[in-house]
Amino acid sequence: MEGSSVRSRAATRFRALMPSLTADATRLLGRSDAVAFLARLETSLLDIVEPLEIVYGDVPLDALVGVALAAAADRPAGLRDLDRRREIDAHWYQRARQVGYVCYADRFAGSLRAVADNLDYLDELGVTYLHLMPLLKPRAGENDGGYAVQDYRAVDPRLGTMDDLTELAGDLRGRGISLCVDLVLNHTAMEHPWAVGWRAGDPAYAHFYLSFPDRELPDAYERTIVPVFPDRAPGSFTRFDDRWVWTTFWSYQWDLNWANPAVFRAMLETILWLANRGVDVFRLDAVPFMWKRLGTTCMNQPEVHRIVQALRALVRLAAPGVIFKAEAIVAPDDLVPYLGGHDRYRPECELAYHNQLMVMLWSSLATRDARLMSQSLSRMRPIPAGASWVTYVRGHDDIGWAISEPDAAAVGWDWWNHRNFLNAFFSGRFAGSYAHGALFQENPDTGDARISGTAASLCGITGDPASWPLGVRRMLLLYAVAFGFGGIPLIYMGDELAMRNDDGYLDDPALADDNRWMHRPHLDRAAMARRTDPDTLEGMVFGGLRRLIAARKDLLALRAGGETAVVGVDNKHVFAWRRRHPRSGTFVGLANFSEQPQTVGAAPIGHYGWLETVLSSDGPLVVREGRAQLPGLGFVWLAER
Repeated sequence: MEGSSVRSRAATRFRALMPSLTADATRLLGRSDAVAFLARLETSLLDIVEPLEIVYGDVPLDALVGVALAAAADRPAGLRDLDRRREIDAHWYQRARQVGYVCYADRFAGSLRAVADNLDYLDELGVTYLHLMPLLKPRAGENDGGYAVQDYRAVDPRLGTMDDLTELAGDLRGRGISLCVDLVLNHTAMEHPWAVGWRAGDPAYAHFYLSFPDRELPDAYERTIVPVFPDRAPGSFTRFDDRWVWTTFWSYQWDLNWANPAVFRAMLETILWLANRGVDVFRLDAVPFMWKRLGTTCMNQPEVHRIVQALRALVRLAAPGVIFKAEAIVAPDDLVPYLGGHDRYRPECELAYHNQLMVMLWSSLATRDARLMSQSLSRMRPIPAGASWVTYVRGHDDIGWAISEPDAAAVGWDWWNHRNFLNAFFSGRFAGSYAHGALFQENPDTGDARISGTAASLCGITGDPASWPLGVRRMLLLYAVAFGFGGIPLIYMGDELAMRNDDGYLDDPALADDNRWMHRPHLDRAAMARRTDPDTLEGMVFGGLRRLIAARKDLLALRAGGETAVVGVDNKHVFAWRRRHPRSGTFVGLANFSEQPQTVGAAPIGHYGWLETVLSSDGPLVVREGRAQLPGLGFVWLAER
């Protein structure tokens, strides 16, 4: 009954808005675009009104719709054309041809203009989606790798200008490459104009941030909050001007007060302004932390999902070709809701990082055992058909071991001991380890830590050519699973050239105490030059990834929106999964995480002549006496033709 009541109120408010809104939309957009805008509003009305009423009570719907209408009127003609195409091809981001590349603009090429000069390289690799790591203007000095944003409407001056970004977005669009940019939702830098105005008592920014006059409430909140950086930034509050400001991450990053509807409007205006500069995908950074509730971890609260739902609906009024990607590195049960997967579907983000897959890939590689991976992934809830995973092997951040106690117990392991093993293995402290990573944020009291290091170094690739054969097979095995799992696979810059840890960050005092910079190297131009020589390390990996991309784009089963299921096999070293899409046949992938050859029963994977090898590490799959034969660290993709 409550749902029907909200729908009724939404319909009433829509009818009341229509006369003036129709006139304004026609005047600002022209008749055709006005009709489209009003149709989008009518179909999205419940996604706007219901969440905003629940979070904020009675909100000025006309004002928020007016923000979207003004942005629609300012939207450049080329982006309006793109919107039209994407409204017809609503799930454009789910195509099997989508392949992402993630990089820092300065470390890839030096500047935004230089990135534009190097797009042939991305075309050669087969990239259709470029995620440029934080590039909005950060605070001077320490800035959490660019995530302490001082100005959402300016670019880091070291990279160029907002005009450079707009021009780059146009160049990418001309090549069929979408642009993803980070937008930090939970906090701003303390130097942001909103924060400056708030501290100065400007009524326009009243209640934009969270602060307390004494420690009573901060102490109460911190009884249940898990600190993000316990060694270097303990606690979640910092003292400023005789008040305790909420600072979940670093003392210079101030948490926004999302309970204030003015913050919602300000962020909506920000997103739409950036969308009109040509941003296609917004990576919503730190989104799980946006809402605070006493007695909880202050993560993944229901209001977060309502806010994102309303933001998405309002953004789509003006820029229907724009989508959201959730940066939500949380437990699997908390992750799926960011894709709208609630008891009743609520559209939120179209994309989310499949952190669990990434963690399980590295766990399986270290143990040579895929049982935990199969257990963990098979237990995850399915995602809505219109949403997609972003799958990846490595990212810019450290690797935290998101391993649940029930999943570990199901395969006979202790979850805490297993996390400790993975830290020891990938930091090279475990006897017999081939990995060359480093511990990050080690907590001496609990023994907890996370891992830094490039994918190549974690796979055991060194400057010694003797390490290359197995190291390259490990890397390509991981990428074969990520590319075949469904969704948008990402390549982290440098992985395509097997770039290893770079200790150069130690020479920069601003970076030296954060070893994550070891896996954020500058792209090696000499290594790039070797990428076409198959006898070099770079040629082996670059060529291997290009083969994955070429095979993937023709496999409709790998289009997102289908079903991925774990296939039970009779060998603990082998991970098997099946993909089905409503408009395609079956796809089956097999990955052997052991250095030794392994076999699995062919019956569970359905290999009786109707599945063909479309890609593998070692030639067509051989089935002998009812068992599929897999070489050490080998993979195979099978599909109906």
